[in-house]
Order: sequence, then C-alpha cells, then structure tokens
Amino acid sequence: MARKTANDDPLAPLTLAVGQEDLLLDRAVQEVVAAARAADADTDVRDLTPDQVQPGTLAELTSPSLFAERKVVVVRNAHDLSADTVKDVKAYLGSPAEEITLVLLHAGGVKGKGLLDAARKAGAREVACPKMTKPADRLAFVRQEFRTTGRSATPEACQSLVDAIGSDLRELASAVSQLVADVEGTIDEAVVGRYYTGRAEASSFTVADRAVEGRAAEALEALRWSLATGVAPVLITSALAQGVRAIGKLSSARGGRPADLARELGMPPWKIDRVRQQMRGWTPDGVSVALRAVAEADAGVKGGGDDPEYALEKAVVAVARAARSGGRG
Repeated sequence: MARKTANDDPLAPLTLAVGQEDLLLDRAVQEVVAAARAADADTDVRDLTPDQVQPGTLAELTSPSLFAERKVVVVRNAHDLSADTVKDVKAYLGSPAEEITLVLLHAGGVKGKGLLDAARKAGAREVACPKMTKPADRLAFVRQEFRTTGRSATPEACQSLVDAIGSDLRELASAVSQLVADVEGTIDEAVVGRYYTGRAEASSFTVADRAVEGRAAEALEALRWSLATGVAPVLITSALAQGVRAIGKLSSARGGRPADLARELGMPPWKIDRVRQQMRGWTPDGVSVALRAVAEADAGVKGGGDDPEYALEKAVVAVARAARSGGRG
C-alpha cells in the first residue's frame, strides 16, 4: 500500500509519487484528482508523459487563467524529463501557482535524482509506491484492501488469495473487489477456494494454465464456462498476462532451487514448479507474441473493441499456439 508523508493534503501544491508499482502510482494520481474535483467539479486535469512536456510547457499550463480554474497537472515518468524541462520544473517549484496541483511520478532511482531532491526540498507531499517484491508485503496489501472496503476476511483467506494470484497487485485488487461484490459476510478460505482454486472450469487461472500449456481446446472450454459463470473478463486477461510473464521470467532466470527462484522472481515456490512444467515448447519469440496478443485482448476487454468474448478467444488461441512454437516437449 502507498505510504504518505506527514503532509497528507492531496491538494498540496506538489505531490511526489515515488516508486515503480503502477497500481499505487495510479492511485496516488486518482486521489489528487478526486480531491480536486470534490473542491471544484470543473477541475482541469492534464495527464502528461515526458515527451509531452517540453521547455515552456509547464509555464503555459500553470499560467493564470481568466476563470481562475483549479487544475491538476500530472507528469508521469518525471525521471525521463529532458534537462531543459527539469530546469523549468525546478523553477516552478520555487513559486507554485495557486489553485494548481502538480503531481510528479518518479521511479525513485538515480536517474533524474536532481529533480527528486528538488521536489523534496520544496516540501512536496510524498507518496511512496514501492514494488511489492515480498510475499508478506502483498499479504499486507490484500488485508488493507479488505479493510478499505469495510469487509472482513480471515487471515487464511488473504493468504490463499496471495498464493493463488501471486505478485500482480492489479489482479489482487480486482480479486478483492470481486469477492466483496459477490460474497456476503466474512470472506474465508473456502470462498477464495471456490473462486480461484476450486472448480477448475470456472477459474480464470485455469484458462491461463491450459493456454500456456498449449491446450487450446481445453482453454477455450474453460474460458466459455468462466464467462458463463460470471468471471470478469479483465480477470481472465490478467491471468493470461501473469501466466505468460511467469514463463518469460522463469525462462530468463538463473537455475536454482524453487525456494531461491521464488525469492528472486516474487513467486511462491509451488508456482515455480508449475511454471517449469509449463515452459516446455516456449521460445522467447513465443513469449513476445503471446504478450502482444494478451495486450490486444486487454484493450478489447476494457472498451477498445466491440466483442470482449471474441477478443479473449483470440488471445487464448494465440497463447496456446505460442506455447507450441518451440516444436518440442
């Protein structure tokens, strides 16, 4: 979960979100935007990448307006800003404009450290968004997700969810949301089992497992059943992405015991053994092709296409075909 500094006003002139956990970075932005729009529903939000912020851009965006409108300016990957643009930002930090909140997203490493230091010196409200590489951190994240919704989940349920899903925070957050929406009362281990490790045909992870094993027909059958039983399409694309990424990560890792690889890759040891079985037949090119197919399906599921079910079917077939691309195993 994101950690904040003592200055916890999301409408502070400057918010600095530091880290590489995309979900937490996005939430840091959403918190500022929500607070700004609560204060002024007409708040203008500008969400920019480094290539969209040239010398002079910040001055233009923060110049006084005839209508004195509230504005949120978000700069993603601020560590990638050009040297001239960094000079502009540093100059602005010395005299921030009223009614404007600047949000800088920074990876937190050595690159762009001068801007990071300048923002901190200027008294930025800081939100820490570190990668959660330890299972204990992800477990704490799941517990906090349930607490935030006001719902109760047993420790065993939280652990089962982390074991089943792994290191993808977006998937963990989506799973918590789905459980909270679908289940009344305390969420226990049996509930998690029914959704994620119980009936195989209804699990998004079964779809992913059969696909990365090259078993297209079984994966498609599991997909159709999952959709028919109400599994959210976004959970299926997330499971597919996680399955393919696990293949890529393990295939490029150094050999070793499952426990050592689990620490290195952020997976539970049992998953290392499973992915090793699933790796047969995969090639680096196959991983790339499969990831592109899943990304296209994800865009379709999230509104980029007219038929999410067809987008998922295409992705499942593409992943299963990529799993057999090595021609061996």
